[in-house]
Amino acid sequence: MSVRVRRIYEPPEPDDGLRVLVDRLWPRGVAKEAAQVDEWPKGLTPSTELRRWYHAGEASYEEFRGRYEAELTTPEAAELLDGLRKSARKGPVTLLTASRAPEQSHATVLADLLTG
Repeated sequence: MSVRVRRIYEPPEPDDGLRVLVDRLWPRGVAKEAAQVDEWPKGLTPSTELRRWYHAGEASYEEFRGRYEAELTTPEAAELLDGLRKSARKGPVTLLTASRAPEQSHATVLADLLTG
């Protein structure tokens, strides 16, 4: 199973496979055609409240991760996560984010859940 995280600002690569935007908001300065996004499951993104709380800088990544994983247990998110797992079993999946630090973002949480 191949799941990787990339910044959406990086150009698409042939081995990206299914390109999934995992941010709630469309990234600034990125044309939809150029991004080549195949899916945009907004139900998998952190809630606005959680995102704002985390970006305020008052929490650790581990605490954010725990709260985000709890949000992913809702029926809608669980169904979307299961769909991505099925896609990842069929071929490569690239999770796209505008985060400046993808390794400390929700995209990495999703990648871990998909491969773990």
